[in-house]
Amino acid sequence: MSDEGTARTFRTSKNNTTHHLIRRHVYIKPRVFSSLADPSFTLSLPPVEFTPTTARKKNVTTPYSNFPQTHSIISPHFLGGQTPHSVHKMAWKLALIALFLALLFSPSQAAVFSVDLGSESLKVAVVNLKPGQSPISVAINEMSKRKSPALVSFHDGHRLLAEEAAGIAARYPHKVFSQVRDLVAKPYASAKSLLDSMYLPFDVKEDSRGGVSFVVDDAVYSPEELLAMVLGYAASLAEFHSKIPIKDAVIAVPPYMGQAERRGLAVAAQLAGIDVLSLINEHSGAALQYGIDKDFSNESRHVIFYDMGSTSTYAALVYYSSYKTKEFGKTVSVNQFQVKDVRWNPELGGQHMELRLVEYFADQFNAQIGGGVDVRKFPKAMAKLKKQVKRTKEILSANTAAPISVESLHGDVDFRSTITREKFEELCTDIWEKSILPVKEVLEHSGLSGDQIYAVELIGGATRVPKLQAKLQEFLGRKELDRHLDADEAIVLGAALHAANLSDGIKLNRKLGMIDGSLYGFVVELNGPDLLKDESSRQLLVPRMKKLPSKMFRSINHNKDFEVTLAYESERHLPPGVTLPEIAKYQISGLTDTSEKYSSRNLSAPIKANLHFSLSRSGILSLDRADAVIEITEWVEVPRKNLTVENSTISSNVSVESAATNSSEENNESGQIDNGINKTSNISAEEQVAAEPATEKKLKKRTFRIPLKIVEKITGSGMALSKDILAEAKRKLQALEEKDADRKRTAELKNNLEGYIYSTKEKIETLEDFEIVSTSEERQSFTEKLDQVQDWLYTDGEEANATEFQERLDQLQGIGDPIFFRLKELTARPAAVAHAHKYVDELKQIVQEWKANKSWLPQLRVDEVINDGEKLKKWLDEKEAEQKKTSGFSKPAFTSEEVYLKVSDLQDKVASINRIPKPKPKVQKPTKNKTESSGQNTNDSNSTSTDSSSSSSDNSEGQSEETVAHDEL
Repeated sequence: MSDEGTARTFRTSKNNTTHHLIRRHVYIKPRVFSSLADPSFTLSLPPVEFTPTTARKKNVTTPYSNFPQTHSIISPHFLGGQTPHSVHKMAWKLALIALFLALLFSPSQAAVFSVDLGSESLKVAVVNLKPGQSPISVAINEMSKRKSPALVSFHDGHRLLAEEAAGIAARYPHKVFSQVRDLVAKPYASAKSLLDSMYLPFDVKEDSRGGVSFVVDDAVYSPEELLAMVLGYAASLAEFHSKIPIKDAVIAVPPYMGQAERRGLAVAAQLAGIDVLSLINEHSGAALQYGIDKDFSNESRHVIFYDMGSTSTYAALVYYSSYKTKEFGKTVSVNQFQVKDVRWNPELGGQHMELRLVEYFADQFNAQIGGGVDVRKFPKAMAKLKKQVKRTKEILSANTAAPISVESLHGDVDFRSTITREKFEELCTDIWEKSILPVKEVLEHSGLSGDQIYAVELIGGATRVPKLQAKLQEFLGRKELDRHLDADEAIVLGAALHAANLSDGIKLNRKLGMIDGSLYGFVVELNGPDLLKDESSRQLLVPRMKKLPSKMFRSINHNKDFEVTLAYESERHLPPGVTLPEIAKYQISGLTDTSEKYSSRNLSAPIKANLHFSLSRSGILSLDRADAVIEITEWVEVPRKNLTVENSTISSNVSVESAATNSSEENNESGQIDNGINKTSNISAEEQVAAEPATEKKLKKRTFRIPLKIVEKITGSGMALSKDILAEAKRKLQALEEKDADRKRTAELKNNLEGYIYSTKEKIETLEDFEIVSTSEERQSFTEKLDQVQDWLYTDGEEANATEFQERLDQLQGIGDPIFFRLKELTARPAAVAHAHKYVDELKQIVQEWKANKSWLPQLRVDEVINDGEKLKKWLDEKEAEQKKTSGFSKPAFTSEEVYLKVSDLQDKVASINRIPKPKPKVQKPTKNKTESSGQNTNDSNSTSTDSSSSSSDNSEGQSEETVAHDEL
């Protein structure tokens, strides 16, 4: 459906009249598909249009206050002769339906989010259609930061995430788990090597899959479980930012992430309760953010996105262009981009620069302390040193020298030193040479030169290092590199655009086609009885850079069960840490039984097995289904064609009348006709039918497709978690969530209790009016109770639970609330009384205006309002007199709330009277005298006698017309 509207045709059952219902501005999610654009992006920033369709598991439409944007218009021009009554009736029904939809759906539910999941940190962006908010924005954490540490910690029986975990990383490095993303689906040896190289002293062991698992006290956690905790934290940031539950997300991942890692990440998201719309490669997210606000209709361009993060580096070559298409009868230009190539180094990043500094300063400290002590053997000392080195490297990006200072680095020995930028660059000499290799490889494989590259966009935190920028400029022969994108947030914002485009509930008006490809090639290998190992048994299934998503099909001539293996195309081009090329195995069964069942039939072709593969938008390859194809040729009986008698078809079911007519026309011979049927002709026809058979045999080919059973068999560290393990993981995560919620509630109640004690003591000591509303005994008793609870708070209360804090807070409020209420009423009550007196005075003026300008108002109701005003004034006088006799520390005679309620009731009565409309004047019908009436009757009589020769029907019509005219008079 276009945004201009569409016409839907329907027919009424009464007169079969065709009507056209025109629906204007009802936006349905547009999709642009072409040879180079799939899917399209159409972002509206701002305003944002909403679709009356449903977002993923969430209903979305325009609110009723904005209903004209998405309303349904019925034009009388299209109503095909409908009466005004039917038009109004139909419009009324549609208005009711529209109102129902507007009330049922809420635009605030149209929210999705994206996560830029890094090795050390994460960013979250939210697409939220809530009025008053930016459509796409980056969520901030509890420390008001736009980037959060991707950390999980377990300490003192509590789970800590992100900033909380970072706060204890230097003191308890063995309890704060990092690099979780890079450990998913990795073999144990590879994971252990990575942890050791970064001086991460985690307690790990090999699990049943051959991967790594983390030991925490009496519990053991898989990388997927820890990653689920990180993603759950990201989802909580999104929900806090959007103020609504939000589950749909797009997650940005590095391009080198393999099949097992992508599957593991999807499992972690599932454990976190996130519905993953798609995984997106980081370079595609950056490319979206770069191209969404640009026009490429005049010229195409090649852009390189160079990203150096904390642990990896890649260069992506992206080609931007446009194509022509038709929209609403007009030719328009649609922008698009295609990822041409990506090259990477997964072991080159900002952390590797920091490790050079760590090694340099560790040697300095060892020399300073002497005695053969190696600080590298002490995890806590290394954690402190790494923390300070990160700050030192950041200082060097903007200064030529930087200090480092670590108190009590080891053995109560402080460490202080300085380093120049020149020395730092010398320590990282080989890193600078490696840093240009991804760009060099991209240019070599694409056949482009540096002059043909329109821009080189830098993203990633490590690209801020001056030496790295200088090295890239030198290699590319450029004076300046391009930094139009936010190095930290370009990926997450681009991923948010992708999430908005994939959501069914958000319409994007700026179109940008996106084509990404598989960064690995894949082959399919068949194994089984009577299957020869040749070129046909191992085929290239997915070439590198094949478009995402894609469908593949393979067919083999085979009649026995067999095994399908999916593997990376080259053993030299494997994901980081992966040692074996195999990614999945599938056992195909049911083919043998099917072949035996149909072997006795007349087979026209060998039995085949069809295999259907898919490469998802997330870059995950899978075998979706398998079918056995049986082709049989057999003789079947079919009705004989053109079976006739005397060129007319013989029918066994002929009506009496038609048979008589045909008999009289076609047979001139005399024959016995009985009941209109020519018996002679009928007998000859029956004899001819009996002589010729009604059916004939023909050779026909039939094809049967029988589904085959597929059992996935993935072994090794990439093997998915079993259902039992997943269920247990969900149970553990749910228990941790509940425990965290209880801890948070306990901390909040403790803070509330502590804050109440301090604020109340301050009020007792500083507010002079406090003595007016309370006795000295009350104040002394209240103060003693506050001191008692405060002493408990810092002794036994340290280990108290939420219930105990709430009970003590309720006890204190039970004493303090009546006093604070009297204190509030001390000023609120006189203000309410003054407001009431003012309105009573205004009421007199209102009544005078009614008498002058609205004389039609019922006098009884006006008098009722006047009496109510006098009653209110009398009630105020009585209560004020009673309050003067009441002490300040006693219960008030009346409250400000009572006054406002009485005034409000009186205002409602006045408003209801004021809304009474002025009655319409009565119109009297004119009367005629008797003479005119008799004259009219005489004329009517003469007219009737003159037209006596007319037919009765004409007379009837004439009488009807006279009656109608009389009624109108």
